[in-house]
Amino acid sequence: MGQAPWRATCIQMRSDQVTRAPDRKAAWGIVERNLRRAVGAIDSLFAGRADDTPKAVVLPEFAFQGPPHGEDVAAWIEKACHPLPGDISTPLQDRARAHGIYIAANQFEADPRWPGRFFNCSFLIDPHGDVVIRYRRISTALWPSPHDVMDEYLAEYGVEGTFPVVETELGRLAVMPCGEIAVPEIARVFMLRGAEVLLHPTNEAESPGQEAAKVARAAENMMYVVSTNVAGPIGFSLDGAVTGGRSQIIDYRGEMLARETAPDETTAVSAMIDVGALRAARREKGLANTLLRSRFEMYEPALAGASFYPPNSFHDRPMADTAALDPVVEAALANMAKAGVLG
Repeated sequence: MGQAPWRATCIQMRSDQVTRAPDRKAAWGIVERNLRRAVGAIDSLFAGRADDTPKAVVLPEFAFQGPPHGEDVAAWIEKACHPLPGDISTPLQDRARAHGIYIAANQFEADPRWPGRFFNCSFLIDPHGDVVIRYRRISTALWPSPHDVMDEYLAEYGVEGTFPVVETELGRLAVMPCGEIAVPEIARVFMLRGAEVLLHPTNEAESPGQEAAKVARAAENMMYVVSTNVAGPIGFSLDGAVTGGRSQIIDYRGEMLARETAPDETTAVSAMIDVGALRAARREKGLANTLLRSRFEMYEPALAGASFYPPNSFHDRPMADTAALDPVVEAALANMAKAGVLG
C-alpha cells in the first residue's frame, strides 16, 4: 500500500511578548497565556469532528516567548529560556497524545550542555508525545548559534543531530524556522538527508524575498513546505505596526495549496499532503524531476574553501550580548572581500 495523503494545518495565532515582563515569574505568566492560546486553537480543530482533521499542525516562531529586544544573553536566559522537553513543550506534548497528531513549534531553549548560551529551537512532537526533532537555528544575526561552537557541536551531535530528519508514518519530516528559508543550503541539506515535508514556524514581516524563498525551497528540493506565521504584530514590532499573516502550504512543484493573506488568528490554512505523489515525482525520468539532474560534484571545488562568517567564534567564551558580534561581523566582511564578492 502506498503512502496515504494526510492533512496539515497552520495555527496562525497571536503572541504576547515576554520582553515586556520585569522578571521570570511575570514572563512565565505571558508564556502560559500564549500556551493556552495555542492549545485552544489545536483543540478547536477536533471539537465535534470525526474526520478531515489534521495529522500535523505547525505553530509560529516565537509563539510563546517572543524575541529578546536588546537584552543580553544572560538576562534573556534568566527571564525567558526553558529546557526542551520542559514546561513549554509539556502542554503541547499532552495535546499531541490526546489528538494523535504531530505538532511543530518553536521556543528559546537553554541547555546545561551549553552553559551561557541559548538557542532558537524548532521542534517536533510525535503522537506519543515525544520530542522527536530538536533543530537549533544556525543562521542567525543576533543570537547564539551552533556555528559558534561548530567543531564541538558536530562532534557531539553529528550531521544527523545538527540537521535532524525523522522517519514517520506521514513521511520524512524536518523543521526549520523563519529567515532560514532564505538560506538555500539549509533546506538542501534537509533534502539530502531525505526530508519530504519541511515544517516552517516563522514570525516575519511581508517580504518579496521571503515569499519567493518559500516557493523556491519547495520546488528546487521537491518537498512540501508548511509555513505558519504569527497573527497580529510580528515579534520584532513592539508598537504593533508591522503585522504577520501569510501562512501558507506549498507543494513539491511550488504550487500554492493554501494561503491566508490577512494577519488574523485562523486555522483555515490547511491542505492535503500527498507524500506518495512526491515520491513518485522524485522517481520520474523526465524534465520535471529537478533533483535527478543535480550535479553536486561540479560545485564542490568552489564551495570547499568558502568561509565568510567565522566558525567557532564563541567556542571559548559564550557570546554575552550583540556588541560581542562586532569583531565577528568585521571578520566576515573581510572574508567576503578576500573572496571577491564585495566589488
